[in-house]
Parts: sequence; structure tokens; C-alpha cells
Amino acid sequence: MNLFEFLQQNWSEIFALTREHLFLVLVSTVFAVLIGMPLGILLTRRKSLQTPVLGIANILQTVPSLALFGLLIPIPFVGGIGAKTAIIALALYSFLPVIRNTVTGISGVDAKVKEAATAMGMTDWQILKMVELPLALPVILTGIRVAVVISVGVATIAAAVGAGGLGTYIFRGLRQNDNNLLLAGAIFSAVLALLADFVLGQIEKIYSLKNVENKTSHQRRKLVLIGTAALILIFFGLSFWQNSNNSATNPENKIRVGSKDFTESVILAEILAQMLEKRGFEVERKFELGGNLAHDSLLSNQIDVYPEYTGTAFTAILKHQPITDPNEVYQQTKNKYAEKFNLALSPSLGFSNDFAILVRGDAARKSNLKTISDAVPIAKNWQAGFGQDFMSRADGYAGFSRAYNFNFTKQPREMDLSLTYRALASGQVDLIAGNSTDGLISALDLFQLADDRHYFPPYQAVFIAREDKLRMLDETFQKLNDAVSTEEMRRLNYAVDGDKHTPKEAAGNFIRQKKF
Repeated sequence: MNLFEFLQQNWSEIFALTREHLFLVLVSTVFAVLIGMPLGILLTRRKSLQTPVLGIANILQTVPSLALFGLLIPIPFVGGIGAKTAIIALALYSFLPVIRNTVTGISGVDAKVKEAATAMGMTDWQILKMVELPLALPVILTGIRVAVVISVGVATIAAAVGAGGLGTYIFRGLRQNDNNLLLAGAIFSAVLALLADFVLGQIEKIYSLKNVENKTSHQRRKLVLIGTAALILIFFGLSFWQNSNNSATNPENKIRVGSKDFTESVILAEILAQMLEKRGFEVERKFELGGNLAHDSLLSNQIDVYPEYTGTAFTAILKHQPITDPNEVYQQTKNKYAEKFNLALSPSLGFSNDFAILVRGDAARKSNLKTISDAVPIAKNWQAGFGQDFMSRADGYAGFSRAYNFNFTKQPREMDLSLTYRALASGQVDLIAGNSTDGLISALDLFQLADDRHYFPPYQAVFIAREDKLRMLDETFQKLNDAVSTEEMRRLNYAVDGDKHTPKEAAGNFIRQKKF
């Protein structure tokens, strides 16, 4: 499928994501202006505050966007997942240009003009309202223009905290190795930034005219068109706000299903969501949450259930040392989650998604590689690439390299997991740690080396749920007990990553085949 065909088939979803993106940018910019402009005005009256306030605003803008989202999430009333956190983060990024340009614009007003206004008997408020702000407005608008363009770009990261927007396509495209998704998200984000820059640039030109009363009729028409466009954008934002805040008529019948930000997790969450809907429950989907957001959201009562793996829960969440007995890992995890978090584990879904040490298929065939130990003698000059998760976990790179006595001459590259697949397939790296059920293994002709020293703990797939929702979920959990084999999960992942079906379609097909 080429890009044009993709856009034709997915225009409704692209429109919805664009509307979400606009909403995030508009609301965050309004907040930044409502807070930033008065603060900038205050700084022109209290100049001793300029250095500390502008310094803090500078620091906020230098914080990496994903880090800022992560820092905001655990803060009560401010953080969490969804649009609220994204709006606050974007507003924080927008403060600097708004505050700085407000200060610069007002401070740049000719002192003689202000002296003349004072001589006429104007109060400080009248001078601000009738002299300083009108003359400083073009500079202030430039700051708002910069803030909007910044927000359009940074808003793509908001998808990592479940806020939607065009970043959803970008993250999904990286995960599924799909250039159509990547291009659609990137192109529409760029178009939004260019349109915002153009519209605000035209407003700047109009207000930069020395004599506003002498505008030509053409300029007035241009102002009307720009105002109309702004109203349309606000309408889209408000309609999204209304849709996103439609609550269930019966909250007791509602279940919030989350997922992590990779294909398999989304598919499993979608299977659960569809099965619950068939039982008459209202389901709110909060998918594609990055990092540990799914677990944190469960603890903060922002979701009710999400797919997880026992090995991940045991080592990454509970911080235990890896063990290899699947039943022991499951029981210890189940007991500790109940004791420590008041969370419940479902029965095993029937498969394990273990760490998969992957090489290119042609390299495996050429060197007759079967196991990880086979690769050790020839891997000294290889370039390895691992996801951040694998590099930081107790069951990850440090223990793995010791267990197999790997001695890479080149420092392994630490990168996003979804990008490691693309890097391996294109020859940029020679060995990665993926997931054993990933559809991209077949799609990209990769080969999984056997863990012949049994280093990795078992990663049985389960659902983790809040105990107060267990009564609603238990019947579905029992149906899914041992219902998904490793081969079935690989086929489901390949249907999305290889054949480009949506997770919703893949989950629906699975449910029909199983006659659930």
C-alpha cells in the first residue's frame, strides 16, 4: 500500500488524531498566554524578578519532553495519563517565549512615549493598556507564534502518555516498521506547524501596521478569514473535549483497559476490551502507554487492568533477582502484588514472551548459528543494540553479558526498542534483544538464538487488575486461561506488524476463531 492509498483508507482516524493534536496545542497555548502575559507584565514592573523567573522558564524548556511528561505523571491533581498531563507540559514549554517576548515588547517601548503619556496625566494602568500593550503587541504575538509552533512539535510526544494526537501514528509506525504511519504522522504534524506559523504570521503583519484604522478592505477580509479559521480550530478542540469527557451513565459498569506501547500489549488489551464489551460492559481504552505508565496508572486508579508479563513484574517492578521456575515466578508475583499493591493477577494466557536474542537471518545461516553460545566467538567486533529496558533491568544486559561471557569491542548502542529491529534489518547493528513473539521477527527475516544457558526468567503473559474490578473481570480471565499459544500470538503480531491489520481487526478475528 502506498501513502496515498493509506491516507484514503485511514482519513477518518487521521482527522480524529489531528483534532486531538489541535486541542492539545490550543488549550496549552491559551493557558500559557493567560499566565505568561500577566507574569511578563509583572516582570516589567518588578525588574528584580526577571532573572529568577526567566531562568526558571529557561530551565523548563531545556528539560527533555518525555522526561517532563514522566515527572508530571505522579503529581496529584496535575499528573496522570491523558490530555491533562500533556496540556500542562506543553504550557510549561510555552511559557518562555510568551513571558520573554512580553517583557521584551513592553521594555522596548520608547521611553519618550511613556513620558508623554505620564505628562498627559495617565495612570500606570492606562499607560499599560493604551500605550505599552498596543505598541508591544507585535513582539508579544511573535512569542505566541513561537510557542504554538513548539507545542505542535512537542505534542507528538504526548502519545506516550495516552493523550492521543498525531504522535500516535509516529510511535505506532516505529513499532510496526511502517513508513506510511511514520509519514502520515510526521507530514500532518509539519503541516499543522506551517499553518499555525502562517496564520499567526499574518496576524502579526496586520498589527504591525502603523495605522490600524487605515487597513485596506483586503486586509480586513484577511483578518475575517483568519478569525474564522481560528473559530473552526476552537470548534474542533471543544468537540474533542466533549467527546473525551463523555462518561458512562453507570460508572459501576465501566472498565478502563490499558496497554503498553508495543503491538502485542495493544492486541491483548483489545482482545480483553472486546470480550468485555460482548458481556455488556462499557470499556474505556487507554492504550500505548510508554515505560512503566501502565503500572503507575493502575496504582493511581487511572486504569483498571492491563497486560503484563510475570518476569517483568518480578524483576522490573518487584526488583527481585531472576529465577527460572515459571510457577515460582507466577506465585511469588501474585502474592507480592496482592500484598504490596492490592492488585490481582489473572491466570496465565498460555504463552511466554521471553527476551529474544536476534540476529539477521542471512548471518545465522551463513555462520550456522543456533544458540547464543554459538555467537559468542564471532561477536567480538559486532555492534549490539539494545532497548533502554533491557539495558537497565536486573534480568537485562549486565547479567546477560556475564552469563554468556560476551566481550563486545564496541559499546552496545542503547536505543528505543522498536528502532532496534529497523537497525538490525538494515545492518546498522548485528545483535539485538527483542521479544520472542514479535511479528517483526518473521517480517524482517530475523533469527532467534536459543537461550542455551537458560539465563532469562519466564515471562508468562497475564493481566494485572485492580482488586475492586476483579469480580467484573474474572469470568473473562477464566475464558482466556491458556487460550493463547505462542504460535497464535506470533500470528496475531504478524497480522499487525507484517500484514498491516489493525489491532482491533486482529483481536476480533481471534475472538471469532475461538468462538468467545
